[in-house]
Amino acid sequence: MPFITTDDGTEIFYKDWGARGAQTIVFHHGWPLSADDWDNQLLFFRAKGFRVVAHDRRGHGRSGQPDTGNDMDTYAADVIALARALDLKDAIHVGHSTGGGEVARYVARAEPGRVSKAVLISAIPPVMVKSETNPGGTPIEVFDGFRTALMANRSQFYLDVASGPFYNFNKPGVEPIQGLIDNWWRQGMMGGANAGYDCIKVFSETDLTEDLKQIDVPVLVIHSEDDQVVPYADSGPLAVKLLKNGTLKTYQGLPHGCMTTHPDLINADILAFISGEATSPQAATAEPALA
Repeated sequence: MPFITTDDGTEIFYKDWGARGAQTIVFHHGWPLSADDWDNQLLFFRAKGFRVVAHDRRGHGRSGQPDTGNDMDTYAADVIALARALDLKDAIHVGHSTGGGEVARYVARAEPGRVSKAVLISAIPPVMVKSETNPGGTPIEVFDGFRTALMANRSQFYLDVASGPFYNFNKPGVEPIQGLIDNWWRQGMMGGANAGYDCIKVFSETDLTEDLKQIDVPVLVIHSEDDQVVPYADSGPLAVKLLKNGTLKTYQGLPHGCMTTHPDLINADILAFISGEATSPQAATAEPALA
């Protein structure tokens, strides 16, 4: 399996499919998952002739599980190392949830010529936790509850997240899809418990406001008003206001893990953005999930 080794000795696993001369799309996964969460997108865009790259964040999936470096600065530094090792130029970076935060920090710090566009899906920027400067955020007690549940029974906690709010399977009329639940749990349990625990602080408390302000490339922000994990009002609309060249695509009825439940919609949005086609700023859908 392909790995790069970072300056602190951590091995980072990655997938790299497609022709080396093709336009590259780099996918950044959410907590506590792995590159496997992008399976549909990797296959779809490879079939469209793109080069697709996806890595397991340190502490997650098949990457090393060091005790240090579970912070957004190091996550971004690892991506810088990956882009340098693969010599990625003018790449499009797509991030979901915590991966969206990783994209924001990486793109703000990327070496010249490495990035052409970015996509943030159900992403954590600008900052999730409630504070005096972010009164609409999520109370810290919610994230403390995550930490308590993870320490008490990580396996059950991950099952509860996947079978509940992540895909909106806890909502009336939404039929749970066991394969998605099992795959989410599988990916989460592949990673280190320490990384899963530490990353709760990363995705909830990292302030990406200044990163968003520094980004010059075009950015597509996709978010659903029915996201139960990263609330819409305190994320997507605020992030777009901070971006120099951002476009917000708002959905209704889609869950946090929308690119898994509704890949046809999300893949079409990404493809249109890459192609330079105009996307409508808002699209409604009543489809709760794939059956």
